[in-house]
Amino acid sequence: MHSSHRTLKAWIEAKEVSRAAYRAGRDYWTPSASALFSQLQRSALSIQLNIAEGFALADLGRFGNHLAIAYGSAVESEDVLELAMEEGVIPRQFANEAIERCRRCERLLLGLLKRYRPLSGSRSRFTVHRSRS
Repeated sequence: MHSSHRTLKAWIEAKEVSRAAYRAGRDYWTPSASALFSQLQRSALSIQLNIAEGFALADLGRFGNHLAIAYGSAVESEDVLELAMEEGVIPRQFANEAIERCRRCERLLLGLLKRYRPLSGSRSRFTVHRSRS
């Protein structure tokens, strides 16, 4: 296992998603989209912080649970970014770059989940069926 959560590629990518969410709110916030920005910032932070918290618990089962929550937050962040882009709240290029970071984070988290939350044994089964390009 890594010596710090900060060395995990998923955490590094999650931090960039959090930074993008912060920049989006700082640079593109409007009163009519305040709920979108608020939700984006919460979900993006949730990715990064759940990876950190789960790692800090030093228990592989609990780490796996936190990784699953982080994965859900990454999917949520991606969806909020897509909606904000479709509604013209944030520029397409900015949104696409942030969405790609979310997707990378999702892939990295799925890899960690396969390692720390296996499908066999007494744990509940975890499968994801996503087909986005």
